[in-house]
Amino acid sequence: MTGLIAELRPWGMIMRYKCPDQIRREECELAEWLSTEMEKSSRVVFPNTDGKVEWHANIINRAWIPVQVTAGVTVQVRDEEGKLVRDEDGKAVLQAKYTGLHALRHFFASWCINREIDGGLELPAKVVQERLGHSSITVTLDTYGHLFPRGDDSAKLAEAESRLWS
Repeated sequence: MTGLIAELRPWGMIMRYKCPDQIRREECELAEWLSTEMEKSSRVVFPNTDGKVEWHANIINRAWIPVQVTAGVTVQVRDEEGKLVRDEDGKAVLQAKYTGLHALRHFFASWCINREIDGGLELPAKVVQERLGHSSITVTLDTYGHLFPRGDDSAKLAEAESRLWS
């Protein structure tokens, strides 16, 4: 199978790549089929005004960053020495806190986990794992375990201890 070339045509762009030796012909054919189906599909997640694929940089610069600045999700800009940068009026210069869309995934995860009283869905860990598509509950808990509500049982333990020794 050495030297097998797969041709992908996602959204009209032709990309050819050499399949590594460990990839079987069927996998390369599957990748080619998938790209063909993607090209046929008119359902684009982030379309531009013409209904075509929007470039990632445009999504970030024209939508994601302005939305964060408007919402106040910002950090203060610092210079090379770590000092705050200020404008001509002496106000701190602000920039969007998150530079990529992956932050939306973390937002979704925290929304699923947070208590209902705090505006979240308060879902069990297993449901969060399924919604995020994690391969195991361990991945979910290692990444987001600190967000799950933890009841403080110290008062109950102290009471049980005092009853034990009385």
